[in-house]
Amino acid sequence: MRKIPKTMSTQHPDNARVPEWNKGEVISGEGEVIEAFLAYSHYGVDEVMWDAEGKDVDTHVVRKLLSQYPEFFKEKVLGRDIFLTYRIPNPKIEGAEKKVFAETLQSIPITYDLAEKFYDTKPTPPVFEVILPFTTDYKELISIVKYYENVIVNTEDVKLVDDIYVKDLIGEINPKKIEIIPLIEDRDSMLRIDEILGGYVKALRPPYMRVFLARSDPAMNYGMISAILSVKYALSRLGKIEKQLNISFFPMLGVGALPFRGHFSPENVDRTMDEYRGVYTYTVQSAFKYDYEDDQVVSAIRKVNEREVQEKPILSDDEEEILKKIARLYTESYQPIIENLADVINKIALLLPRRRARKLHIGLFGYSRSTGKVTLPRAISFTGALYSLGIPPEIIGISSLGKLNEKEFEVFSQNYKYFKYDIQCAARFISLESLELIKQIWNVDKDTLDKIKGDIDFVEHQLGIHIGGNDYVSRKHNLMTSLALLALKEGHVDEAKNYLLEMAKIRRSLG
Repeated sequence: MRKIPKTMSTQHPDNARVPEWNKGEVISGEGEVIEAFLAYSHYGVDEVMWDAEGKDVDTHVVRKLLSQYPEFFKEKVLGRDIFLTYRIPNPKIEGAEKKVFAETLQSIPITYDLAEKFYDTKPTPPVFEVILPFTTDYKELISIVKYYENVIVNTEDVKLVDDIYVKDLIGEINPKKIEIIPLIEDRDSMLRIDEILGGYVKALRPPYMRVFLARSDPAMNYGMISAILSVKYALSRLGKIEKQLNISFFPMLGVGALPFRGHFSPENVDRTMDEYRGVYTYTVQSAFKYDYEDDQVVSAIRKVNEREVQEKPILSDDEEEILKKIARLYTESYQPIIENLADVINKIALLLPRRRARKLHIGLFGYSRSTGKVTLPRAISFTGALYSLGIPPEIIGISSLGKLNEKEFEVFSQNYKYFKYDIQCAARFISLESLELIKQIWNVDKDTLDKIKGDIDFVEHQLGIHIGGNDYVSRKHNLMTSLALLALKEGHVDEAKNYLLEMAKIRRSLG
């Protein structure tokens, strides 16, 4: 059995601070190659996600890594000891990126040839896995794997003229097969995870399978609690079907530093790993790496890598149904508020600093498969915008929990262990003064603001959590929220941008 990575460094642009080694405010191009090397060599991460979704990607990364850092990669073999994993565009969803999908897969055999020359032997393929975003059907997974085999590999035996074949011109094509990691990003697909993975396993019979569960986009689309309960449901289903299908599943979880996006920070790794028992691989995003003290980051990553992975918690059918009910109930309360705040969220998101050269992301709130009617920015900017407004998204819709009966709340509490801790961390950044300023600047309707006030009241009086925080960090952040909004009210946009950046540095994450 190959080594399965326990940490994956990603290129998510959620960092408030820019690392010293980078030139400029945006990490791109050669900077991302340096970043990949440092992820392995300095931070001790097992795996790097090389992201071709939503951004231009350097398909020559393996050539650059091997040529620029030969001593390191002679010792740490790419594809055996450490891993580089492509996230490809989903050609079904991202129509403009269809050829980028093809180009990225075409580059995999080139990495093999480079490794063969570098190691002077038949190598372990340096790249052999790809992540497919927005996976909703097992046929999508099969089509990607078959595309690689039939369109890229099998062309080596195509006859060109007389006794000349494709492989006579370009050489043998390796690796012969690739592995695929489905990235499940919408709630409906998480609730059908056994159908999606079961269909793939029955068709292709892989010896094991990694599956990537999203936390950020489901939180943005359905609310944080809905996202968390959907992940818990999915982990339970994985535990059940791996016994039925006689296969091992290795779940990955896409987690950011703030509670809304997973609460995976150097300060909170122990709680996060306890919360998501059964998860094998955690994403180490940019805020984790660059917004905390270096020694703390390296120590936290080592702890995640050295831990013993716990069994997936398996729930009863009754508990699974209760989790689904709570998730739906929460979303019904959460989505209307977000829809009415969408215009404000988008305006603030545009003022946040850019940390990666990403392409503009436009999509329906809740995805086009859901009931949303508005467009929103990416999850990081979405989260950063709401924190900057003094309305941490963790609290939106939370009063819906008051509708649960005793048994339902008990099941909820058992399956979201650090619920009160997460809300407590977020509630420090609530600014009551900002609600009045938001109303004045953007004329947000009274009903929406009243619902937010109802959620804040629930946090304070039903959960017994203090609003706003008394410590220096919380009070400074809340003061800057007011100053940023006042600056926008007076038309001082650049001044407001400075306050937004300072707030991000205070909370140690852009969003």
